[in-house]
Amino acid sequence: MTGNAGNSSIKDRVNQLVDRTVQRSRKGFDYVRASKASVGLTPKDLIYDKGTLQLYHYRPIADEIYRVPIIIVMATTNKGYLFDLLPGQSMVEFLLKNGYDVYMIDWNPPTSKEKHLGLADYTQDFIPSCIEKVQAETGETDVSILGYCMGGVLSVMYAATHTDGPLKNLVCLTTPINWHEMGLMTHWNDERYFDVDRLVDTLGVIPGDFIGSSFEMLRPAQKIASRVRVWENMWNDEYVKSYRAFDRWGSEYVPLAGEYFRETTKDLMWHNKLFRGELEIAGKKADLANITIPIMHTIALHDHIVPPSASKPLLDLVSSEDKEELVLKGGHVSLIAGPNAVKRMWPSVNAWLGERSS
Repeated sequence: MTGNAGNSSIKDRVNQLVDRTVQRSRKGFDYVRASKASVGLTPKDLIYDKGTLQLYHYRPIADEIYRVPIIIVMATTNKGYLFDLLPGQSMVEFLLKNGYDVYMIDWNPPTSKEKHLGLADYTQDFIPSCIEKVQAETGETDVSILGYCMGGVLSVMYAATHTDGPLKNLVCLTTPINWHEMGLMTHWNDERYFDVDRLVDTLGVIPGDFIGSSFEMLRPAQKIASRVRVWENMWNDEYVKSYRAFDRWGSEYVPLAGEYFRETTKDLMWHNKLFRGELEIAGKKADLANITIPIMHTIALHDHIVPPSASKPLLDLVSSEDKEELVLKGGHVSLIAGPNAVKRMWPSVNAWLGERSS
């Protein structure tokens, strides 16, 4: 019995291996011929469009809606559909089902006329204008902001310079604060060797490929390893579908306005003014100690873009009494749309915001 059972088990495994090899080969041809992955499928409406800025409103689906709407502020280097990658892997979809009224600030490539946009434009014009649009549409004064990466940086700058504003709650995801702890990126942007003025004055708008190459150099073998894994799992339709969505997002970098890139490099990366409390924007002191509203900060333990040491100081620097830190396993992207996000980050943000959104 034992021998026959063992032979049967080996036979089953061989058959499974052969079957997967056949499927992998067949599906590999389909993968090569396939068009771009369909992403960002949750219904939404464009309610404000101003050059590089786009403000979307996702159509509510719950019977009861929280009073305080949420505005997601996307990182300026990437498209916002990371928050709405696929059905079941969409934080937007999750928030809508849990009764939130969700808006998103997303970014398009800046035109040559927008090359002079700087931190003041993003934090004193774009974000306030979007908040006014949301207030007009909802009839509510209060808003919550959820900022991701550089979107979180812009959000804390806005909060620090609008202490009497309508911001009720602030959620930051992988937000860099101490820029001298940004690892390899700090070394590559060393002011002794990096002539940012020459780069910006020459190009005007920093190309998306330049931005993408900077991120990819942090883990140069990651893309190759990912392609090897997708080939090994080519028989698995769900794995391939998810990979194609992530791969599309990771390949579509948004160019940056030159002045914005210059200010980010000099004021944040070189002189660390946000961390030191020395940053001034349009004559206003962007001191994180000015922030007193409820704030939640989520840190990715294995983040290779914004290391935990770079984002950790945020809650120590704000003056809020109501503040919470969430440290999760995962990386810079998987924090938003990976399995750990679905199981832990999304429910945690939902629980925290739910108590503060009525």
